[in-house]
Amino acid sequence: MRRTDRLFDLIQILRDGRLHTARDMAERVEVSVRTLWRDMASLQASGLPVDGERGVGYILRETIDLPPLSLTPDEIEALRLGAALVARGADPSLARAAQMLRAKVESVLPDRWRLPPATDGPFIFTGRETEDSAIHLPPLRHALRERLRVRLVYRDAAGSYSTRLVRPLQLEFWGRVWTLAAWCETRGDFRSFRLDRIEQLILTDDPFAAEPGRELADYMARHDRPPSSDGRWNVEDTDQDWDDDTAPPPRGPTV
Repeated sequence: MRRTDRLFDLIQILRDGRLHTARDMAERVEVSVRTLWRDMASLQASGLPVDGERGVGYILRETIDLPPLSLTPDEIEALRLGAALVARGADPSLARAAQMLRAKVESVLPDRWRLPPATDGPFIFTGRETEDSAIHLPPLRHALRERLRVRLVYRDAAGSYSTRLVRPLQLEFWGRVWTLAAWCETRGDFRSFRLDRIEQLILTDDPFAAEPGRELADYMARHDRPPSSDGRWNVEDTDQDWDDDTAPPPRGPTV
């Protein structure tokens, strides 16, 4: 997280008008207490009306007014729903970011557009498959950003286990199931892995370069994509054993 973003998050924490200890604030923004002390000193030096010191805690003396965002009611609802989906989408770091984003937006909205007290917006209910995928999302997002190879111990639909070395290409969410589109170096072909069936994931420090025929565009061009939004689709119906070289190209999440 950039320092400017962290300082903004600290202001958001203090906006409730309560006393916050340095340790609590440091844990929420994921820094050391010593770094938190430096950040708070910077905020106080900038003129932010914060009272407090080391060993006591920090409290905002008065509210801070930020300019309202230029959003329509529908745009606000879209943002709330999107943030709620991310907050319940299993990835812990993105969930925290989504909660902070919602708090930032709610704090600058006109009163007539704010959520009523004790209201948390739309309710999102996730399934077991989504929850089982949670542990794998942060390292896979890192691997995608850095283009790092990943080693998997994978359980297919039949319950058989295999070890794979893959180049992650894209994460996909199917409303209930997360999948990873990848080039599988073990099989020498594209594969789509359900995250809830990954038994073990090892993030390597071995980067991979762009290579024609093994990129996301090649995967998208080669294999059929899911049915249109008005078509019927069932994840169990499409959960083919793609490891069988005789299986047809998949539509939707496969092993």
